[in-house]
Amino acid sequence: MHLAQRFREFALREARGNSPLYHRRALDIAADPDILALIAQLPSDKQQPNLILAAARIHGANAVPYTEFREQVAVGWAAIAATAMARRTQTNEAGRAATLLPVLASLPGPLSLIEAGASAGLCLYPDRFSYRYGDIALDPVDGPSQVVLTCATTGAVPIPSRLPQVVHRAGLDLNPLDASDSADRDWLSALIWPGQDERQARLRAACAIAAADPPTLVAGDLNDKISELVRAAPRDSTVVVFHSAVLTYLPPSARAEFRATVRGLPCHWISQEGTGVLPWLAGTLPERDWPSARLVSALDEVALAYAAPHGQSLDWFGVG
Repeated sequence: MHLAQRFREFALREARGNSPLYHRRALDIAADPDILALIAQLPSDKQQPNLILAAARIHGANAVPYTEFREQVAVGWAAIAATAMARRTQTNEAGRAATLLPVLASLPGPLSLIEAGASAGLCLYPDRFSYRYGDIALDPVDGPSQVVLTCATTGAVPIPSRLPQVVHRAGLDLNPLDASDSADRDWLSALIWPGQDERQARLRAACAIAAADPPTLVAGDLNDKISELVRAAPRDSTVVVFHSAVLTYLPPSARAEFRATVRGLPCHWISQEGTGVLPWLAGTLPERDWPSARLVSALDEVALAYAAPHGQSLDWFGVG
């Protein structure tokens, strides 16, 4: 995809309706040949709009209007580019637990959770969060959590009556982040879009939960390490490998390899990826009326629902 179109797509399909500033800013960048020329110096996988915008924020390029922002980017480009090269779009959105929960809770417990592309592992704590699905409230056994996830639903969502028991939490990432490390927390904060104060508060609360009871996080490639993590999980538990908006960053051959690997392991597999990322699901998806980005939630290669990227809604079309 042409770089300008990449920023336009981000503006129209992801930022619009979620962050007015990023919506406008991405459109402005798409129409700015000088800033696009700077970004084009980076490898293609480092030209992601969210990565560039987060790196700019880390280095103080936050001005409004755009004329001042573009000057900040031009002056600080060396540092911005260095951060973009060193970091990844490891948006660790705990809100996605709200769209994962109905699937997780359908499995027999206790659960061992293994997240591919875990970042700081914040989605490994679905049993430590509170949930609000319309007028249905779910809380941990020891009372309401500091992390409260609100999720709008349509369809016959199988909302559980209680949260699952999780006895093992492990994650895998090329560059795992540490919820107790201030620099890693700053980067996670920069990845949250301007105007989304609720997500910032949720991030801080989820980081506190993870820092107090750290998961096992392993550095490595998904296809090299996932078998090792599955086999290390407690044998008297139901092992679940899951991921959200992760395989989109792999080439199709690596996605196919991951599919073959996971399906050969003694575990369940929950995927939440964009509608075109896992082509073997494409023919099973119903038509949808909205233009904004959606993830497809699937269990063991059976598509069940459309999920909003940050867990804010779940549109169920599978068997309840």
